[in-house]
Amino acid sequence: MSGVKTSGGNAAFHNFVNDFAHIADPNERRRLALEKIDNAPFGWYHVRAIVVAGIGFFTDSYDIFAINIAVSMVAYVYYGKSSLPTTSDTAVKVATSAGTVVGQLFFGWIADVVGRKRIYGIELMIIILGTLGQALAGRSESLDVIGLIIFWRVLMGIGIGGDYPLSSIITSEFASTKWRGAIMAAVFANQGWGQLAAGLVGLIVTAGFKNSLQPANSTAECKSNCIGAIDKMWRILIGIGAVPAVVALYFRLTIPETPRYTFDVSHDLEKGAADIQKYVSGGLGDASADAVKEIKESELNPVELSVPKASWSDFWSHFSQWKHGKILLGTAGSWCFLDVAFYGLGLNNSTILSAIGYAGQDNVYTNLYNICVGNLILICAGSLPGYWFGVASIDFIGRRYLQLAGFAILTVLFCVIGFAYHKINHHGLLALYVLCQLFMNWGPNLTTFVLPGECYPTRYRSTAHGISAASGKIGAIIAQTAIAPYRAHGCKGGSCRLNNVMEIFALFMLLGVFSTLLVPETKRETLEDLAERLHGEVQYRGNNTESVEEGESSEKQASL
Repeated sequence: MSGVKTSGGNAAFHNFVNDFAHIADPNERRRLALEKIDNAPFGWYHVRAIVVAGIGFFTDSYDIFAINIAVSMVAYVYYGKSSLPTTSDTAVKVATSAGTVVGQLFFGWIADVVGRKRIYGIELMIIILGTLGQALAGRSESLDVIGLIIFWRVLMGIGIGGDYPLSSIITSEFASTKWRGAIMAAVFANQGWGQLAAGLVGLIVTAGFKNSLQPANSTAECKSNCIGAIDKMWRILIGIGAVPAVVALYFRLTIPETPRYTFDVSHDLEKGAADIQKYVSGGLGDASADAVKEIKESELNPVELSVPKASWSDFWSHFSQWKHGKILLGTAGSWCFLDVAFYGLGLNNSTILSAIGYAGQDNVYTNLYNICVGNLILICAGSLPGYWFGVASIDFIGRRYLQLAGFAILTVLFCVIGFAYHKINHHGLLALYVLCQLFMNWGPNLTTFVLPGECYPTRYRSTAHGISAASGKIGAIIAQTAIAPYRAHGCKGGSCRLNNVMEIFALFMLLGVFSTLLVPETKRETLEDLAERLHGEVQYRGNNTESVEEGESSEKQASL
């Protein structure tokens, strides 16, 4: 596959439509463009696309993970404590999730209305603005610093939310059929690198200000020099999150429109006329005006599709049918159930860090250092391997089966932690925590992102993905605002109900098993074949027989 830049494209996202601009027949032009995309072998072009789309998730994860470290630093500076008040801590973290829901719904919808190209990059600008706003926030006589941080995190969350449907569907619509699952999963797996980077940057800035922090053997001893150092540290930690986003911005702003949106939704009418004029002037030479007019009229009136025009009324009409609505219920429900436990488990990091001796230190330097190192250990032990095991296996095991197995294993693990909590020692608790992180990421945390980017027709692919992703963040808000307070209610130690919380997570994982049964398998099928099989919509299709491995019949694919 060529990575050469064409008009409206770049090295990461090639303009396949322009490759066949000389073809007069719109059906043939679309067939050739999609055939080139669907049958392309994996190469550097795909790696570049993964990096550009994945930068958003790297930044998203970095910002979300960095705040878990930064809140301790903010507490030292503005509250004279090692942790924020519970309400402030919860508000800072929930603010991002709340903004994300708005971004997922709005950007998911607007990308189906105006196209992917026109808005891709805007969400990254919002993330950059929100990140820099946090890093520059300060207390004044009339405004508390926590209030400012919450405002900027809501704004940043809107940008993060927009990145979910946009990066998913753009990657899906540009990816080859054989490796589409792995390519989409690799984009999402950049979250793991973002978490790792946040821990490393936190560790570096802590080590960099060691001389200012180490003399303070307690919070009370952290005076002007110590506080000044920590104030710089949390701003550096948050602000660096904008750097990779700035680097990727050019590639997002110069992306071409995806061929599937160009043909299936906008029908390429205006561009079709321009293409024909170019073709006529270069190839037909002295063609008569009547001939040119005939070609143009033919181009502007392509073969009728059975696909209706996208609208809210059509959306509700389509998904109100159980055979279609159950898919949306399956992808949205699965993501919601997963995120209740995914974000809820993250709230228990302090318990796990205590178990491995990386929490509760009095010395300011040692406390911040251990928070960073402890989180790095947890990331490397469970999260990172899980993401990349998922990338390696998703196109072989399949999305549905990987998600089903993940939910089933997590149900068992949370039952063991919950019902045997008081019989498990610290080493056993750590092992079970790592296994939960492993099978979340090597399972539903990846597949709930991939599936909605594949199993919907082009005109609603972004909207449906946005709805599914927003359902996930609603699950995160439930974990942060309802389950976290329940865990600490009436507890002197702050987590005496942790066993009950794990039992609740087990229930949500069991619900995830049932919601997954509503979701179809999508591996090794073109997006057009999926639209026809799942939604009964016949669109322009190319000759994509090479996209299915030798020996696999279409009947076998339909039965998966």
